[in-house]
Amino acid sequence: MLSWVPFAMVRIVLFLAAGILLGIYYPELIDSQTLVSLDEILCVLFFISFFLLRSKRILKPVSGTLGLVFVFLFGYLHLQLNTQGRSQDHLLNEKDRIVAYEAIVRTAPESKARSWKIQAEVVQIKTNQWKQASGLVMIYISKKSIDKVPWLYGDRLLIKGSPNELTSPANPEEFNFKRFLSFRNIYHQQFITADQIKFIDHAQRNGFLYYSHLVRAWASDVLKTYIPGEQQQAIAMALVLGVTEGIDTDLQSAYAASGAMHVLAVSGFHVGIIYAIILLLFKPLNRYAWSRWVIAVISIFLLWTFAFVTGLSPSVLRAVTMFSFIALARPLGWRTNIYNTLAASAFVLLLYNPYLIMSVGFQLSYLAVLGIVYLQRPIYNLIEIDSRVGDWIWQITCVSIAAQIATFALGMLYFHQFPVYFLISNLFVIPLATLVLVGGILLLMVSSIYALATLLGIGLQALIQLLNWLVFKTEALPFSLISEIYLPHFNAG
Repeated sequence: MLSWVPFAMVRIVLFLAAGILLGIYYPELIDSQTLVSLDEILCVLFFISFFLLRSKRILKPVSGTLGLVFVFLFGYLHLQLNTQGRSQDHLLNEKDRIVAYEAIVRTAPESKARSWKIQAEVVQIKTNQWKQASGLVMIYISKKSIDKVPWLYGDRLLIKGSPNELTSPANPEEFNFKRFLSFRNIYHQQFITADQIKFIDHAQRNGFLYYSHLVRAWASDVLKTYIPGEQQQAIAMALVLGVTEGIDTDLQSAYAASGAMHVLAVSGFHVGIIYAIILLLFKPLNRYAWSRWVIAVISIFLLWTFAFVTGLSPSVLRAVTMFSFIALARPLGWRTNIYNTLAASAFVLLLYNPYLIMSVGFQLSYLAVLGIVYLQRPIYNLIEIDSRVGDWIWQITCVSIAAQIATFALGMLYFHQFPVYFLISNLFVIPLATLVLVGGILLLMVSSIYALATLLGIGLQALIQLLNWLVFKTEALPFSLISEIYLPHFNAG
């Protein structure tokens, strides 16, 4: 029988997630004022019951139940407080016609087929007069009007025209882009030309994200400078920095069909590799009692340094937070319960942004890690292989099988396709992607030494060419991709 006692954080995060989901699907069920009052009452009752009933074992579940109900209602309230559209000065609530607005650039420019995409935060709008406003706008700037976007994170811009509220899809089962962006608190978009934008000023105070974007721009230039070939540069940028805009449609389709798509976006896979390498490098220190804290601190520092170089994107922040908790679990003695450790990282991430629960990356990352933790060892124990090479291949296969089993249903629901040869592709994709990731990081570290950086860049080009060739060969196999798979799903919005 499963005991709930060791899984305190799992219980807490499940109730928090349930409250958040209720807030997403039924946003008007309970108003904020009522929620605050209920949570205050529950908080008082919890502390009273905890101190008065803790000596009576039979009544102990009372305080636990009160605490979990409090967490559930807090999740609902937390979602409401983090929904920007509920703010009175939000663009959604503006009735007058907007002729212009002032906004701050909040993302690095992203190259699309015909436009540059940036996300901007509105600070004031002009109707009959200028007035304070709030809201995020997805802005698309025509490439016919500008070759390269010159504005940086934090720059203030004056934009002519009115942001358009996103509309729901016209056809049933069509991707709901409006709902997707609402989970990022974005409700408006605008298609413009460069002459509709006027630069006002650089950021008055350069924050952490500003410098992170500058570092990522430098890293992008280094990879483009030393790695020959556009396709090779695009894969290197995706593997090392999580920048996927340079990957053409054919290459992206090949990676999807071969089951290797997970390597093209920096996430738990990449951060896990870096963490594993750090542990391997510091393995000789394990015999010392003091080494656990030293390794944990160094690991966390290096993981967050990597996140900083990649521009602190949401997927990297999510993965680094998860592995930071895993790193802390070692010196704190939490290794006996990895589920609590994962739940604690999820709890922190949902406190930071409750809408992460609707992120496909968030869901798949945690399911994949849980699958590997719970299923990899039992699957591995099914077959015993004496050969070292054979055992290594079987270990990689077991990791792939465990992750695929855990994410199978969700993958079908979101992507409606299944890569048949994912086990075969991962046998070469994982080792080669690891080499490219490590090589890319080394290239950034030695970029000031021209000869060494050039040599390393040529080596990376060869590795990526081999990786791409194998991916295309896997895609060319008969029945490599089963597509058009549709599962029934719940849609309350």
